[in-house]
Amino acid sequence: MINYENDFYGWTQEQAAFLRTGRLTDLDIENLIEEVETMGRSEKRELQSRLTVLMAHLLKWEYQPQRASKSWLSTIEYQRNDCTDVIGDNPSLKPLFDSILAKAYTNACLLATKETGINKKVFPPSCPWTISQILDVDFLPEQQN
Repeated sequence: MINYENDFYGWTQEQAAFLRTGRLTDLDIENLIEEVETMGRSEKRELQSRLTVLMAHLLKWEYQPQRASKSWLSTIEYQRNDCTDVIGDNPSLKPLFDSILAKAYTNACLLATKETGINKKVFPPSCPWTISQILDVDFLPEQQN
């Protein structure tokens, strides 16, 4: 049997083979449980990360319109597509949207502050957009002048 700590890839392949052939007593149950839970957390973090970048660009678009660019629009579109893909692949994340969105917005404000030099107190204290607006391909926040 392949050791989980010494050869993770080999271990995953061996565990898959055990499952395929019904050798359930040979499974490394403790580590399998840990890996399955980790995979779930990874998908949640992926959505949060994508939303962070997307909302940071929406904030930059709204609060620094003089610097708006095609690059920002590309990033917004790309992140929207990826968010939609993550949600489509993981519909059970939908009930967690509020908490994911709140964390992502906090991080987006920090990122936008770092990238623009705008004081984070300028941004609304909580996300000003709905998840529907954030993911809407036609939505862009009104630019502040």
